Amino acid sequence: MYLAQEIIRKKRNGQVLTAPEICFFVKGITDNSISEGQIAALGMAVYFNGMNMDERVALTLAMRDSGRVMNWDSLHLSGPVLDKHSTGGVGDCTSLMLGPIIAACGGYVPMISGRGLGHTGGTLDKLDAIPGYQTAPDSQRFRNTVQQVGVAIIGQTGDLVPADKRFYAIRDNTATVESIALITASILSKKLACNLDALVMDVKVGSGAFMPSMAESQALAASIVSVANDAGTRTSALLTDMNQVLASSAGNALEVAEAVRFLTGEQRNPRLFAVTMALCRELLLLGGLAENEVDAQKQLQQVLDNGLAAERFGKMVAALDGPHDFIERYQAYLPLATVIKPVYASRAGVVQSMDTRQLGMAVVALGGGRCQPGDALDYSVGLSDICTLGQRLERQQPLALLHARNEAEWQQAANIVRAAIQLGEVETDRQQEIYGCIRAADIAVESK
Repeated sequence: MYLAQEIIRKKRNGQVLTAPEICFFVKGITDNSISEGQIAALGMAVYFNGMNMDERVALTLAMRDSGRVMNWDSLHLSGPVLDKHSTGGVGDCTSLMLGPIIAACGGYVPMISGRGLGHTGGTLDKLDAIPGYQTAPDSQRFRNTVQQVGVAIIGQTGDLVPADKRFYAIRDNTATVESIALITASILSKKLACNLDALVMDVKVGSGAFMPSMAESQALAASIVSVANDAGTRTSALLTDMNQVLASSAGNALEVAEAVRFLTGEQRNPRLFAVTMALCRELLLLGGLAENEVDAQKQLQQVLDNGLAAERFGKMVAALDGPHDFIERYQAYLPLATVIKPVYASRAGVVQSMDTRQLGMAVVALGGGRCQPGDALDYSVGLSDICTLGQRLERQQPLALLHARNEAEWQQAANIVRAAIQLGEVETDRQQEIYGCIRAADIAVESK
């Protein structure tokens, strides 16, 4: 028999918790036998004293097992179950392409995604811009879609990792979100509940990232890779740039449209292409679907060129009650903003820097994100044709095209955009998209 207050005291004093102690506490979070105050106290103790890898694995597995864990055996899938997770950014619509691409290469992608948080966009909010698309189907519909299409992107169901839902809400209200140990358990418990064969993490670095410094991002990536592999799921993490908007657009319907154009070959932003392909290559390698990076790249380019990846996206939308001709007629289905006008800088020059977080907040201010939980979104608003770092802009070239509900909101967001993008005369080198990849073998070597 354990006492919650003794477990809190132990962690408060910097001691290591045992797996049974952690399991007891997580069970109490789930069945409400442990109070909000006690949960907050443990969160703060972990925030200041951290957790070692054994504790992180135990917390992740206990939270995973607090609800239903998916089992795919009865479906007799012909390939590995794979997934990707991003720590969040602005204009990051990679999931919308990666899922169908991996499915077209023989993987199965049961992607449990989230909604926008702060300045970062949410994959579910983007998919909600598609008329009829069900982001909360029942379990059987979800399984059927994964089996028949190869990919289904939906939201977290009520019986999946209930401990995390309660724990995260309390952390959010008690300033203990920014704990690497707790972030690791929160992310991985939801992913491991999908019973994956392999996972690739996209850990963002830069002004639009959740953890803007390279050191923090590396620590988070290493933690996730180490814990996931110790928990039995092959996992790697890519460190990718978020010092500028990843895609050419930021905003729910605008990013869906860009994802469709990417899949069909109509438009492929070079930065978005580089990051998406790198994540896909790593996932094919982890899942045993490619012999090496050259083989992986060949497969990926083939399913883009022959239209199979775009076809999978269309089939997923149709299977989850969206339009059956969405790929062909996406512009007819996605909402359009009332006011669409370019934003110009006060001078010509080279784009020197971009406060990506503020550009994300411009989308929120337009109504494309939430100021309070439960806020209704306007899926049509956002930014498109966004300039890039190092680009030279003449006076007649806009910083971005701004999509708004009315003139007043357009002006408010335009002011944010102008303040967020700095122009000068210094020519800058092209920004790298991928800073590195952290694999289990790398961490094992470093720890010796």
